[in-house]
Amino acid sequence: MRLAILGGPGSGKSTQLQRLCIRLGIPGISVGDILRQAIASGSFLGRKAQPYVESGELIPDDLMIQLMRLRLLQDDARQGWLLEGYPRTAFQAEELDFVLADFGQQLERAIYLELDAAIMRERARTRARADDQAAIIERRIYNFQEQTLPLLAYYEPRQKLLRADAAQSPAAVEQEILQKLNA
Repeated sequence: MRLAILGGPGSGKSTQLQRLCIRLGIPGISVGDILRQAIASGSFLGRKAQPYVESGELIPDDLMIQLMRLRLLQDDARQGWLLEGYPRTAFQAEELDFVLADFGQQLERAIYLELDAAIMRERARTRARADDQAAIIERRIYNFQEQTLPLLAYYEPRQKLLRADAAQSPAAVEQEILQKLNA
């Protein structure tokens, strides 16, 4: 199964990534983890990504596509995966389709964790991550609304969009997703 999980800051993407990967028996691929590892390693791509991560901006598409292509080529990703935090723009979604076509694969479903912006703010403030400062949170919500929401318009007509109410408990969100996936 090849899936992507979409949602704004604080929508529970990381939580659902962990839960669903266990239930579905597929590896989780978190863009946040990929970026943190690339930055910590001091790699060329990590150095290019660092200023964007520190300011709460989206990583440029070309850089993100390079990072994802490298990750999807790893052995554990051959039989399926769940992407978290990618794609974030309609252009990235289209490029992901091209990358997967090169590998003889396709994205089966994009899972959208729907959540009101006020709840996103509250949840993000309660996390204890260093990059969850108020200005960065607001920038992420703005970027999500402006650049990521068009993904719905990309996946919906392709009948790949699965919506889940992220205001529920993590267990209830997981059950709703699994039920809609028929898993």
